[in-house]
Amino acid sequence: MRIVTVAAIGVASVLMVSQLKEMKSSYGFLLSAAAGLSIFFCGIRKLETILAVVQKIQEAIRLDEIYLVTLMKMVGITYIGESAAGICRDNGCSFLGRQIEIFGKLSILAVSAPVVLALLETLERFLS
Repeated sequence: MRIVTVAAIGVASVLMVSQLKEMKSSYGFLLSAAAGLSIFFCGIRKLETILAVVQKIQEAIRLDEIYLVTLMKMVGITYIGESAAGICRDNGCSFLGRQIEIFGKLSILAVSAPVVLALLETLERFLS
């Protein structure tokens, strides 16, 4: 799906949500969530292409698979966390949105810890 289509879905949804909020705000939320999920799944489809390119890069420079898996996990955590935080902020729960962002950042740190440790071990071997 092209960016023009995704942008059109977003703008049309915002216009409809603004009209629905006057009548019944719960319908506006449902429409907003449906549009957000549609765009989310369009983004996931793009991820397949990115994964194929990353695997070709991995084969070309012979990287350990754990680095690319970790990178993909970090991208997924970021994408999901930012989307959920945005939904919370848009519905008046900015505190909850910030908490989701903080949890996402902590999750990225936890996922990347083995890579950082491997880097430190490599540096230690070179310096010894």
